[in-house]
Amino acid sequence: MTMRTTPNNFHDAVNRQAGSSPKRSLAIYGISAIAALGGLLFGYDTGVISGAELFLQHDFALTSFTEELAVSAVLVGAIIGAAVGGKMSDALGRRMTLIIMGSVFAAGAILTAFAPTLWLFILFRIIVGLGIGVSSFVAPMYIAEIAPPRLRGGLVTFNQLAVTAGIAVSYWIDLAFANAGMGWRPMFGVAAIPGVALLIGMLFLSETPRWLASKNQWDKASTALNFLAPSEREQELRSIREALRNEQHASLSEFFRSGLTLALIAGIGLALFQQFIGINTVIYYAPTIFGYAGFRSASGAILATSVVGVVNFLTTLLAVFLLDRVGRRPLLLGGIVGMFITLIGMGVIFLIGPGNIGVLVLICLILYIVSFAIGMGPVFWLMSSEIFPTRLRAIGGSLSTIANWAGNLLISITFLSLIGTLGKPLTFWLYALLAVAAFVFCWFLIPETKGRNLEQVEGFWKNKRHW
Repeated sequence: MTMRTTPNNFHDAVNRQAGSSPKRSLAIYGISAIAALGGLLFGYDTGVISGAELFLQHDFALTSFTEELAVSAVLVGAIIGAAVGGKMSDALGRRMTLIIMGSVFAAGAILTAFAPTLWLFILFRIIVGLGIGVSSFVAPMYIAEIAPPRLRGGLVTFNQLAVTAGIAVSYWIDLAFANAGMGWRPMFGVAAIPGVALLIGMLFLSETPRWLASKNQWDKASTALNFLAPSEREQELRSIREALRNEQHASLSEFFRSGLTLALIAGIGLALFQQFIGINTVIYYAPTIFGYAGFRSASGAILATSVVGVVNFLTTLLAVFLLDRVGRRPLLLGGIVGMFITLIGMGVIFLIGPGNIGVLVLICLILYIVSFAIGMGPVFWLMSSEIFPTRLRAIGGSLSTIANWAGNLLISITFLSLIGTLGKPLTFWLYALLAVAAFVFCWFLIPETKGRNLEQVEGFWKNKRHW
C-alpha cells in the first residue's frame, strides 16, 4: 500500500494505484484489517475477563454478586455505546469515530490495569464497554461501506472472525500471564496495544464514500470509489444517492405502518435468543465452570478455556464458507439443536457428579461452542443486516444490537446467582429450555435469505411471510 502519513494523501494514493487491480485489492484487504481491529478489541475485551476473574476473586475478595458486577460492567458501557454509535458515526464520520474508539480502548485498558479498587475497576470497564458498543456497530459498517461489491460479503464477515480471534487471543494471553504468576493486571493492559494500532491505523485511511456523500462531498466520494471499485463507481454512486433519498424518510414508525413489524420482531428476537441460550456464560465464566468440574489450578482451567476459544474461531471460519452454500436456516436450526443437546448433557454431567467430569465438561463445552459458532453466532450478525429493507437497516440493526447487548448483560449478571439458587443441573437445563423456545421462534419466523436480494426480503414481510 503506497499511502503516506496523512488522511488527505489517501486520494493521491488512490490515483496512483487506480490502474493496478491486484494492488488495489490488497490495499482494500489492508484497510479492512485495520478497521477489523475494532472487532478484535471487541472480542479481546469481552473474553479477557474469563481468565482474569479467578485472580480478581482473590484480590478484591469478590462475592458471587460483585463477581457478576465485575464481569458485566463492560456490558453496561456496551449498551450505551451501541445506542449512541450510529448517531456518533453519522455526525463525526466512521473513520473519526473509530479513531476516538481506539483512544478509548487504549486509555480504558491502561486505567483498568492500574485500578486500585473494585469500584474503579468497574468504572473503567464501563469505559471500555463504550468502545466495544460503538465499535461493534461502526467497524463492520466502515468495512461494508469501503468494500467493493465483489468483496463485500467476505470482508464484512472478516470482522466477525476478528471478534472470535480476539476472544481466543484473550484466553491465551490470560494463560500466559497466569503461568507467569503476573496476575490479572497485565491481562487487561495488553489491550492498549491493538487500541493504539486502531487509532494510528485509522489516521492513515480515508472516510467512506457513503458518509462523504451524506455530507454532500460528492467529489471526494467519487475519488474514493475510483480507488475502491473503479469499474462499479457510477453504479455505486447511484446506489448511494438512492439509499440516502430513502433514509431521509425512514423512521421507526414505518416498521408498524408498512407490514414490517415481523421483521423487527425477527431481528430483536434473534438478538435476544442468541444470548438467552447462554453463550456468554461460556465466554465469560468458562474457567469458573471448569473449576466446578474439578480443575484444580487457575492455569488448568484457563488452558481448557483456551481450547474452547480456538474451537470457536475455527468453527466461525468454517461457517463463513457454509453460509452461502448450505444456507442460513439449516445452520441456525441445526446449531440450536446442538446447543440444546449439549446443555442437557452439561446438566446431566453435573447431576451425576464425580468421575471424569472435567473431561466430560470440556467435551460438552467444545460441542456447545461448535454448535453456536456454526449457527446462531454468525447467522444473527449476518441476518440482522439482511432482514431489514435498505432504508430501515440502520434503525433495525441498531435496535437489534442494543437488544443483543441487553440480553448479554441479563445473562451475564444472573449466571452465578442462578447457580447458587437453582444449582448447576437446573441452570443448564433452564438454558436448554430457552433453546427450545429459540428453535420454535426461528422455525416459524426466520426466513431463508440465501440468494435473495433486499427487495425480495422486504416483499416477504409485506406479503405476510410469502415469497
